[in-house]
Amino acid sequence: MKRNVIETVLGAVVLAVAILFLAYSYSSANVGSSDGYEVKARFSSVGGLAVGDKVVISGVKVGSVSKIELNNNFLAEVSLDIANQYQLPDDTAAFISSESLLGGLYMQLEPGASEEMIEPGGVIEYTQAPQNLEQLLGQFIFSMQDKEKEKSE
Repeated sequence: MKRNVIETVLGAVVLAVAILFLAYSYSSANVGSSDGYEVKARFSSVGGLAVGDKVVISGVKVGSVSKIELNNNFLAEVSLDIANQYQLPDDTAAFISSESLLGGLYMQLEPGASEEMIEPGGVIEYTQAPQNLEQLLGQFIFSMQDKEKEKSE
């Protein structure tokens, strides 16, 4: 009987610690909360960009990708959650960049010099889709073949 009581108390302690751990991790991860404003950018292709990927300016994280969807013009519309302390000029450019050759994409923003700022819910007009590595390699190979043909003729 004494052993059952000890096991029950120990089980309750383990459950309490697990609940505290989950509560702490949920609060520190800021899941579901947004401390910024939303802007959108439209791309012909987003490659492998995903919700949750970071948004950076000059290598500093300023936000994250909050939503990716197809709009009525069949363009990928990417919603960005930007921290409130960063105001973007209306001539800001957005690029989807690769972290490395092995993958991993992020959104790179290059602010312009305009004194007008993008309003919350506004759109970044200047965008560039990511470079497709397979297409670039294909173009390189075919251009090399064309050069070989020109030399042989």
